[in-house]
Order: sequence, then structure tokens, then C-alpha cells
Amino acid sequence: MKLRVYLTFDEATVREPIIWKLAKEFDVITNIRTAEVKNNMGLVGLEIEGADDVVEQAIIWLGQQGVHVEPIEQNVIEG
Repeated sequence: MKLRVYLTFDEATVREPIIWKLAKEFDVITNIRTAEVKNNMGLVGLEIEGADDVVEQAIIWLGQQGVHVEPIEQNVIEG
């Protein structure tokens, strides 16, 4: 499964290496498609690829870390 999501990081999570931890703790491939990071917030367009159940677990884990996860419905970051 390949899933595209927007990740929103708040002030508490923006300085943490959460995407690195995601790739390290789960057997997934991550691809940052777009990102805007400031001192107190961040928005990242991310592709997550792996086995269906592992990708689902990874999404749940992101939420548990305090990251807001929103699926990308359209192919807006292709290219």
C-alpha cells in the first residue's frame, strides 16, 4: 500500500525526528513530497509505503505521537 497524507506538527512535535522514527520503527518507506516547517509548526506532505497492516499501524502511531494526520484525497503533490 502507498498512502499519501498531510502531517501537521505543533510546537511540541515540530522539533522531534518523528518521520525518521517512523521509518526506523516500522517497515515502511517514507518520501517527503512537500514540507513547510517553521519554529512553532510544520506541514509535511508524505508518502508512506509498506504492507497494509504496517502502514495502518504507522498512521495510528503518528497520532499517538501528537501529529495530526490527514489523508490526501487528490493527487495534489504529484510531480
